[in-house]
Amino acid sequence: MLGLTAAAMVVTGINSVLLAVLVAVWVRNYRQFRTPMVLGLLGFSSVLLIENLIAIYFFSSSMQSLYSMDPLAGGVVFGMRLLELLAIGFLSYATLQ
Repeated sequence: MLGLTAAAMVVTGINSVLLAVLVAVWVRNYRQFRTPMVLGLLGFSSVLLIENLIAIYFFSSSMQSLYSMDPLAGGVVFGMRLLELLAIGFLSYATLQ
């Protein structure tokens, strides 16, 4: 199950890159428009980016064994990271259009 853990870490890295792009876009937009909606999107993406960076740390630390010991836990974590990637992908596509 170490493969699922590594795959989840890769997906989390992709999520982090997409979120960093969104943060950059929304910082630029907030400086220009100063609307509460853009500020909310900026806050949302910043918190989610921090969560993903913390997840990468835990995937690469001693917590990795927690996910790889139980095949179900590893599969669930990987599935949740894929769902998050799908959601961030939709949001990125809509933002960058």
